[in-house]
Amino acid sequence: MTDTPKQDAPGNADKPVEEWTTGDEKMTGAQASYLKTLCQEAEVEFDDSLTKAEASARIDELQDKTGRG
Repeated sequence: MTDTPKQDAPGNADKPVEEWTTGDEKMTGAQASYLKTLCQEAEVEFDDSLTKAEASARIDELQDKTGRG
């Protein structure tokens, strides 16, 4: 046992979406759910065809627009 704390490896949230290895896959259920909520609040259409990377970028955009960011 050591006295040094374990450091977590950086997650995908710390990587630019362009570097995600799964960024071109269909968005996750969690992304879709949150994005639907943001779209309703921003009064914009929800696009269910986005990839994980596209959904992440759209979430960032709508968080800024709705004040949730």
